Amino acid sequence: MSDAAEEKAPAAPAGIPMKMVIIIVGGVLVLALGGAFAMVKMMGAPPAEKAQGEGGAEKSAAHGEAEDKGGHGVAADAGTIADLDPFIVNLADTPEIRYLKVTLKVEADSSSTVEQIKARTPQIRDAILVLLTGLDSATARSPQGKHKLREDITDRINGLLPKKSVKSTYFTEFVIQ
Repeated sequence: MSDAAEEKAPAAPAGIPMKMVIIIVGGVLVLALGGAFAMVKMMGAPPAEKAQGEGGAEKSAAHGEAEDKGGHGVAADAGTIADLDPFIVNLADTPEIRYLKVTLKVEADSSSTVEQIKARTPQIRDAILVLLTGLDSATARSPQGKHKLREDITDRINGLLPKKSVKSTYFTEFVIQ
């Protein structure tokens, strides 16, 4: 009886160990994803480069007119975004000490506005720091609070510039601890 039970039990596979299979499959997957990424990067050129390569100045001029008119589906000019250094502040929570780290990008209407923002960086940073230190963590965490904060930052920056040429402010990092 025990001989029949031993014969019916499947024998352990004598092939490759399971760890080796996992390593091989993982390596093949990494190589495939890396190759696909490299191919997409090499084959796909940005729309501006394609327009200049295919038809010259006529297409790139038409592309620029669509951007000026605010056409949908057209990427914004990369020169109209100004980066601000990260802000790290204490929040106005009284019983607890909480910190906020915010990194911002500012969308302007022209590259001259970006230059004005860079020239007035100390004043802009001061205005934003004063605004951020008045926040409490509950307000900063809520979607309505973030939306209001975004509008307040845009208004404060516009108040420091000769004309209201900042369209919007974007949070690229928002951490409360």
